[in-house]
Amino acid sequence: MLRRRFVAPLLLLLAVLGLTAIVYAQLETGDRGILPIDSSGTLEITGLHVDVGGADAQTARYAGWRIAQRQGFRALWAKMHNVPIEQAPNLPDSTLDQIVSSINVEREQIGPNRYIADLGILFDRARAGEFLGVAGGEVQRSQPMLLIPVTVTAGTETSVELKNAWQRAWAQFRTSQSPIDYVRVSGLGVDPMLVNAAQTVRPGRAWWRNVIDLYGAADILVAEVQLQRLYPGGPARARFIARHGPDNQVVGGFTLTAANSEAIPAMMAQGVQRMDQLFSQALAAGALSRDPSLNQPPPPPMPELPLEKPIAKPTNTANAFQVQVTGKDVNVYNFAMAHLKTVPGLDSATPQLINPSGTSYILVTYHGPISQLAAALGGRGWVVETTGGNVVKLRSATDKPPALPPPPAPAQAQPAPQPPAGQPPGKQE
Repeated sequence: MLRRRFVAPLLLLLAVLGLTAIVYAQLETGDRGILPIDSSGTLEITGLHVDVGGADAQTARYAGWRIAQRQGFRALWAKMHNVPIEQAPNLPDSTLDQIVSSINVEREQIGPNRYIADLGILFDRARAGEFLGVAGGEVQRSQPMLLIPVTVTAGTETSVELKNAWQRAWAQFRTSQSPIDYVRVSGLGVDPMLVNAAQTVRPGRAWWRNVIDLYGAADILVAEVQLQRLYPGGPARARFIARHGPDNQVVGGFTLTAANSEAIPAMMAQGVQRMDQLFSQALAAGALSRDPSLNQPPPPPMPELPLEKPIAKPTNTANAFQVQVTGKDVNVYNFAMAHLKTVPGLDSATPQLINPSGTSYILVTYHGPISQLAAALGGRGWVVETTGGNVVKLRSATDKPPALPPPPAPAQAQPAPQPPAGQPPGKQE
């Protein structure tokens, strides 16, 4: 008997421990988290193609790197000054060796006496700034923008919950030369719970304020890619969409293709660069302004002390009714709540079930019969139905909320009576 008493608590404890282990495993999975590259001290130029011959493989490779350094500086100078590359100056190799921080090999083919490669050059920001004509190589930046990368593939939306090519492309993107001050998340810790695809469609401003304040950002950018594969491992097509703000305002978009799955990372890297250009152009045009609704609302005014004794509420008994609001738009529900709260004799209106695209249920407390409540709502433009019990059904005659009734016309003053003929004014018999 004593053993049976401890069976139920033991089973409950094992169930709680198992659930805790599942949640912990989901948060601590090894297939999550890509740390963004810190490029604050470098300036990068990519996509430099070289094809050089030499006496041997090492000589050809060294010559290719020399040519890439020269081409890279000229391309970076032209980019910083927004001029054609033909106008860019040349620097001696000894100077380039001092300002080049590293060489990034994107793709290379090494032969016995030939070197073919696509390279990227990283310049030291402090040393190269003097030769680029910009103090320290600094560029004017925007306010901090929280970046949320979203991948849509096979009907599934993924942000940083699992490692993916789109998140990796943004993590490897060097943001030091971009006018956008990106705040990129790694996907570790609580990032998958706070920054995910579902968060991008939440309209609540209070939650958005908490998220951007946590990451030290001032606004939101959503980088979405819709990836479609012809077959596994085959050609792929991606639609890139840039969005801004808590309401997902579309900034622009474009489409890229990849020959096979091995070319998808390169396509994603190209998509990041083009999307950064979209955001930069929108910033220059003044289209990335912070939504005022993200600001903290002002505190409510202090209530004034009543000068007169408040009017006592009627002593008649309040009745509870259920109001069912049917509509296809959230504005129909909002207008219904606003009308209910302003009906005379109504004490409270408590939502029971909110369904903006269907039927919402509201519990109201009203001093009066159900017919009087139905008449008050019908006078405000609603189509009202009563079932004979305690249920009032509301709907709009159109897909939009009903318009408010016009105010009553002011009463006209009655003319004063005229005295009889021959009688002086002011004297009455």
